[in-house]
Amino acid sequence: MLTKRIIPCLDIKNGRTVKGVNFINLRDAGDPVELARQYAEKGADELVFLDISATLEGRKTMIDMVLKVAEQVNIPFTVGGGISTIEDVDVLLKCGADKVSINSSAVKRPELINELSNKFGNQCIVVAIDAKRLDGQWKVHLAGGSIPTELDLFEWAKEVEKRGAGEILFTSMNNDGTKEGFANEALAKLSSELNIPIIASGGAGTVQHFVDTFSLGKSDAALAASVFHFGEIEIEDLKKELKKNNIAVRL
Repeated sequence: MLTKRIIPCLDIKNGRTVKGVNFINLRDAGDPVELARQYAEKGADELVFLDISATLEGRKTMIDMVLKVAEQVNIPFTVGGGISTIEDVDVLLKCGADKVSINSSAVKRPELINELSNKFGNQCIVVAIDAKRLDGQWKVHLAGGSIPTELDLFEWAKEVEKRGAGEILFTSMNNDGTKEGFANEALAKLSSELNIPIIASGGAGTVQHFVDTFSLGKSDAALAASVFHFGEIEIEDLKKELKKNNIAVRL
């Protein structure tokens, strides 16, 4: 049985880790390099590093920070933010990233997924999808959730898989930062309709929320930020509890 993965997320703005609610009201959560080191030591399965304002500010991901974080960790490490070309990905992988995450650039030019998958292999291409439930429909949003589109979450996810994505990182904007649990209904639907791993993001507040997203949401991995950054949940304790609930994890 494949083990379920616990993934702390480092949202970076101006060189600092930040965390907000529903993608706004950001507050400082510490130095990303130091946090990355601590998480690797504490048993995180992977890390995700997102330069959240890169697309909005029209610039590339901060390479120097990627190098520093890569030096500190011995677990798979995904980098996203402002990635739009084969050259961008080539540089990040050479700097130590194991995977890259693309979002807005994939929506604007879906062929990018094919190109990156063909060049680097689908195992290192993660497509992040930020979606918001509006009038009963999940709509994809771009540029850190600031630009709504007419794209349907599930149709886009199917296209992403077809084009060669190795994983999907789905963030529910409705749940983000609320600590009221993951969007398990949407996650379960994604898991049933797709064959690639789905990473759940947005809404973690308690250990039970992680149990629920693996059992009810059928998620392959769960990503969270503030509950880890501010010491509300310790990864080791979380994994022990998951094991008690018959959820396979790496201890």
